[in-house]
Amino acid sequence: MSGSGSNPTLVLVVAVGVVVACGVNLLLERSLSRILLGVILLGNGVNLLILLGGRSGAAPVVGTAPEDRMSDPLPQAMVLTSIVITFGLTAFLLAVSYRSWYLTGDDEVPDDQEDRQIIRLAERDEPVTADLGGEGPNGDPEQVDPEPARRRLRRGDGVG
Repeated sequence: MSGSGSNPTLVLVVAVGVVVACGVNLLLERSLSRILLGVILLGNGVNLLILLGGRSGAAPVVGTAPEDRMSDPLPQAMVLTSIVITFGLTAFLLAVSYRSWYLTGDDEVPDDQEDRQIIRLAERDEPVTADLGGEGPNGDPEQVDPEPARRRLRRGDGVG
């Protein structure tokens, strides 16, 4: 904080901007581990931004200082709530990343059938047709084999 105790310094604001920009950049990657790091950085950057928006001062406990010199307790409570939410989201993404690693052997998010179809139709400038379904479980190319790839490899069936 600055010398007067009321406004954040430019260094802190730039630091928040850099942390948030790095977090957004990592969120746009295809690897789930980088997406996880991006969520963590973005959450921390937003927490710092919320704290910079509050008034600095003494501890917000009644009787320890005059009320006009106390810090604002609302941003602190919002940051504590945000930390819990970010932790829950981080745990969920970590579980998804581990499950993806267990099933496929890497954590890269692949394109699905609809993404490839939309790209092909966009290149030809054609409208997208709806998936009506009804192909059955064996005739639908969008269905994923639920058996982990490692078990298939151990059996010697191969992948794919």
